[in-house]
Amino acid sequence: MQISVSSRNGSLSEEMSDYINEKLEKLTKLFDRIESIQATVDFRADLTKVEILVNAEHKHDLVARDQASSFNGAVDLTLHKMESQLRRYKEKIQQHRRTPPMSGPPTE
Repeated sequence: MQISVSSRNGSLSEEMSDYINEKLEKLTKLFDRIESIQATVDFRADLTKVEILVNAEHKHDLVARDQASSFNGAVDLTLHKMESQLRRYKEKIQQHRRTPPMSGPPTE
């Protein structure tokens, strides 16, 4: 799995880069079929915008965007959105069979 972090209108410090990489790596614990993660941080005068793109198995791309006045706040808000999208996607692809088993006595 690849994680790439880029920035616009500014640069990421070592601490910021470590913080966002640490948070993004936690997404793999939630959903293990992630192929790549791309994060873009856009620094504005009074806002920080964060966009996270997750490429999951079977050609599904998930996108989360949010903004806040602080870097950590923007990352946390965007990550929360991505976690909820991954949970919904994981629930959707799981097989929920309601058919009875083929073996065993029939129940009446």
